Amino acid sequence: MNTFINNKIEKHPLKPFISPKVKVMMFGSFPPARSKWNMEFYYPNFMNDMWRIFGVVFFNNKNYFLAKDQKSFDVELLKSTLIEKGIGIADMGQKVIRLKNNASDKFLEIVEPLNLSEILFQVPLCQTFITTGEKATEALRVHFSDKIKHPPVGGCESFKYLEREFSLYRMPSSSRAYPMALIKKAAIYKRCFEEIGLL
Repeated sequence: MNTFINNKIEKHPLKPFISPKVKVMMFGSFPPARSKWNMEFYYPNFMNDMWRIFGVVFFNNKNYFLAKDQKSFDVELLKSTLIEKGIGIADMGQKVIRLKNNASDKFLEIVEPLNLSEILFQVPLCQTFITTGEKATEALRVHFSDKIKHPPVGGCESFKYLEREFSLYRMPSSSRAYPMALIKKAAIYKRCFEEIGLL
C-alpha cells in the first residue's frame, strides 16, 4: 500500500537546538500540527508536560518555565536552562506523514529521519542520548543498524559508535496520552539526569 498517495509529507519546522557544549542529546519524534502550538520551540503544545517535568526535575516546581501569561512557556528561559545544563534537543523525524492527521506516534510514518552522524559531528562532548518515546527510540536504533538493545522505559543501554562510547536512556513520553502521572514521569527523568551528572 502506498501511503504517499493521500497523505501530505510534512517537513520539520525547527532546527535542532544544539551547541558545541552539549553533553546530552534528547530526541523526540515530531511536533504536533501548528494549530496545537503555543510557542516556537520543541514541545510547543501547552498540554504536553515535558517542560513541567523539567521544572520538577531541576527546580522542584512544575510551573517554573511558565510564561507570564500562564498560557505558554518562556522560550528564552527554556533555551538558557538547556544551554546551562548542556542539553540539546532534536526530533528523529525530519519529514513525516501523519497517517491519521493527529500527533500520535502510533500513526506517524518517518519518511526522512534525522541525520544523526551530522548531529554528532556538531556535539563532540555528547555521550548520552535520551529518547522520549517509542517512535524516537526505534528511529534512533535503526540509524545504528539496530546494534543497540531496546531499553525498557526508564532503562539504559550502552554502545559504541565511531570510537565513541554512548548511553541511550529511554524515557516515558511527556504526552498526557501516556498513562503515567507527571510526578512519576519526573522521577524517572530525575534518576536519568542524576546518573549522567546533570543534577
